[in-house]
Amino acid sequence: MLETELYRPFTILGLFLMLLGAIFLLLPVILKYIPEIERLPSIIIYVYRRGNFFFVTSPILIIISLISLLYYLLRVATRS
Repeated sequence: MLETELYRPFTILGLFLMLLGAIFLLLPVILKYIPEIERLPSIIIYVYRRGNFFFVTSPILIIISLISLLYYLLRVATRS
């Protein structure tokens, strides 16, 4: 029982990141209909447009993912 309580914050964080990823996956479609979203600060959302090509990403999400990956790799390396 204690083990499931220990992992609960990570589960909530994982679900939050999955939801955030799904939102960012849908952002190019949303941008076609609501172009005002591009006015958000570039640290929150970065939009690249070239003709009919849209590329939308979030630097914050990339930074969180890199920190998470680095944390995991350091944890695995210290176990050995």
